[in-house]
Amino acid sequence: MIGNPHSSSDGLSHGLKQRHMTMIALGGVIGAGLFVGSGVVIKSAGPAAVISFLITGLLVVLVMRMLGEMACSMTGGSFYEYAREAWIDRPGVGQLAGFLTGWMYWYFWVIVVALEAVAGAELVRYWLPDVPAWSISLVLLILMTLTNLVSVKSFGECEFWLASIKVAAIVVFLFIAGVYVLGLTPGTGGMHIANLTQNGGFMPNGIVPVLTGAVAATGFYFGAEIVTIAAAETAEPQKAVAKATSSVILRVLVFYVGSVLLVACLVPWSSAGMSTPYVSALEAMGVPAAAQIMNAVVLTAVLSALNSGLYASSRMLFALTRRGDAPKVLARVSRNGVPVYAILVATLFGYGAIVMSYLSPDKVFAFLVNSYGTVAIFVYILIAISQLRLRYRLENEAPHLLKVRMWCFPYLTWLAIAGMVSIVVAMGFIPEQRTPLALGVASLCILLIAYFVRQFLRRGVMPDGLLDELAPPKLRKN
Repeated sequence: MIGNPHSSSDGLSHGLKQRHMTMIALGGVIGAGLFVGSGVVIKSAGPAAVISFLITGLLVVLVMRMLGEMACSMTGGSFYEYAREAWIDRPGVGQLAGFLTGWMYWYFWVIVVALEAVAGAELVRYWLPDVPAWSISLVLLILMTLTNLVSVKSFGECEFWLASIKVAAIVVFLFIAGVYVLGLTPGTGGMHIANLTQNGGFMPNGIVPVLTGAVAATGFYFGAEIVTIAAAETAEPQKAVAKATSSVILRVLVFYVGSVLLVACLVPWSSAGMSTPYVSALEAMGVPAAAQIMNAVVLTAVLSALNSGLYASSRMLFALTRRGDAPKVLARVSRNGVPVYAILVATLFGYGAIVMSYLSPDKVFAFLVNSYGTVAIFVYILIAISQLRLRYRLENEAPHLLKVRMWCFPYLTWLAIAGMVSIVVAMGFIPEQRTPLALGVASLCILLIAYFVRQFLRRGVMPDGLLDELAPPKLRKN
């Protein structure tokens, strides 16, 4: 039977509105990575970095479409539940797939919480240089924790306005820079596209940096999938997901690819100014107080990511309790329908990671920073595999539920899987990506060990004949 046994939000509030959903999706992918990290990719690949962002952006668009199809076809739950449902014919594999998807996603976002708190402190110190960074991180984390604890509506409103500022900043930048680059501003002296071909050409270092840039850009896009988690706390989850996923797809490509292209036109890719790409682009156009403006915008992006990280990690942890993959005590909700304990666990992990950023920056904190991006790719691969299996089942058992369909199925699904697997494989051949790959795999192995230890302690045997189910059909026992 197609459908999620947990069709309700199990006590969670329904305080999110449609206007929240679209901004949550957009805010999830427009982070500090775009405003700062894009310069690293451009400096390596040159103006052809726009191709790097286009490649990765298209993969994310495909994953979002897959999530839209599953969310609108199922009766509830998030992609944690989709992973289990996809393997309903092999319960042992389904349990493992759900466990890994849920905990890897939680791990990703709690690391984001810590990273954004640390990054936010450095941004605030731009204006308050004498204030200790750790105290600023603490204040930012407490503020966002309180926002999440009050109610889901307070989270939605906060994220709506933070994301609105980010989106408005990008839209204004696209307009101003577009007009300037096209030479439509009085006194600009014609089009400003020479930087696309000067200093070695459009692809000065060859194709390899373009492909490695696509690998690096993967983490910048991660976050749009929060909308499928937030849908559980809306009055009409299927409608909310369908609208949000459709609206975010084109905008993500325009915001990322368009702004990166304009930055490459305005700032020479090999210049020192590329370390702060958007500040340098604004200065190239003569915009006053460029550094002040971008510092404020990036701080907004950081606070939005911190807010979203606490929300996404707590809701995934809450979902993990439903199937016994996390302690049941974390399922308790307040009178406002907020999973208080799940939020506090994410906050405590964030505190611990912040402490490690000062006590053990080269070991513990470095492990966290270098491993979480690869874990995100693993989650996307599991999502794509889930959609592939569920789509075949839906077509056979309940085709009327397919209100939103993945394009050119199954070809684009397989293309997305191949693309993401290629990214993982490519990381092994890119010197600067080998450590993140190794630590990401180490994190996956730790979760696998935790799963099997838990199952062994529960039953004293391998769960549901899992090893037998993992074998090819002809090798399975009758």
